[in-house]
Amino acid sequence: MRRFDELTPVEQLKRIEALAGNALAAYDLPADARVARINYSENVTYRVDAPSSDRKWALRVHREGYHTRQGIASELIWIKALRDEAGVPTPIAVAGRDGELIQTAITEGVPRRRHCVLFEWLPGDEPDENADLLRPFAELGEVTARLHRHSKSWQVPDGFERLTWDFARSLGDQPNWGDWRDGMDLDREQITLLERLATTIERRLDAFGKAPSRFGVIHADLRLANLLVDENGTRVIDFDDSGYGWYMYDFATAVSFIEHRPDVPDLLAAWVGGYRKALDLPAADEAEIPTFVMMRRLLLVAWIGSHSATDLAKEMGGPYTQGTCLLAEDYLGRFGETRR
Repeated sequence: MRRFDELTPVEQLKRIEALAGNALAAYDLPADARVARINYSENVTYRVDAPSSDRKWALRVHREGYHTRQGIASELIWIKALRDEAGVPTPIAVAGRDGELIQTAITEGVPRRRHCVLFEWLPGDEPDENADLLRPFAELGEVTARLHRHSKSWQVPDGFERLTWDFARSLGDQPNWGDWRDGMDLDREQITLLERLATTIERRLDAFGKAPSRFGVIHADLRLANLLVDENGTRVIDFDDSGYGWYMYDFATAVSFIEHRPDVPDLLAAWVGGYRKALDLPAADEAEIPTFVMMRRLLLVAWIGSHSATDLAKEMGGPYTQGTCLLAEDYLGRFGETRR
């Protein structure tokens, strides 16, 4: 049998799907429960259906090396606290037969055990990016403010372990997602432009600072794919990237992959309006949001470069890099930078 790291992404996913099927035995699920892949990003997520039941679940199979078991446990602690203490509708993790929320599974051809978490299925659909997003963004702003309000008052438990999304761990010398210079289809001229962008972002964030009112535990990935919307409102899922970061970065993640749209200022206004229904938002913090949008955009260039086998990276590819350069020119012009 060929080694796992020698396989194509399609072949690797086939083996991970077998592992996901094995993981179901750890839970008290109907005997006819089956998995169907719905997302491949950092992790692989499956919908779990059982013809004999009217219920369904979401199973997340964690990739190696991104989070430790303690890191995953910390995520689950926070999303439960948000649900219980802040009224934020978050996914409910399902314990296995042994009472543990984090299970491990293995299959032939996958070299090591993978951590797995099963969640109850939440109602709602991902917002259609081609539809009117003003209402969902207003609702998301309010939900985000409730999340931030809880974070600012929450006593982080001992042993809490999550990623940090400051400049060093995003675009600097300790990047969580790799070096943005390894993004798809970057030439020397574009790298020079984006280095100017990164330098400007670093300078502005140093001035902005990490006061507790501005920097704390955040979701860090509120893009449309991680929202579920129905007549009862907006729900947030997938806290896998949650960790320490600037609160205003959460808006930047909400416009991930659509930063170029002409209605982004309107979406920002709707988000800010919703946010201020639940929590004060100082004008200086609001004014710095464009910096976080560009930080996120350049971080996604790095992610696409280091995750080229994923469905999303293949979809975005080089054109996303080219669009980033156009946005960088605009941002540098607005913030007093000129082409050298």
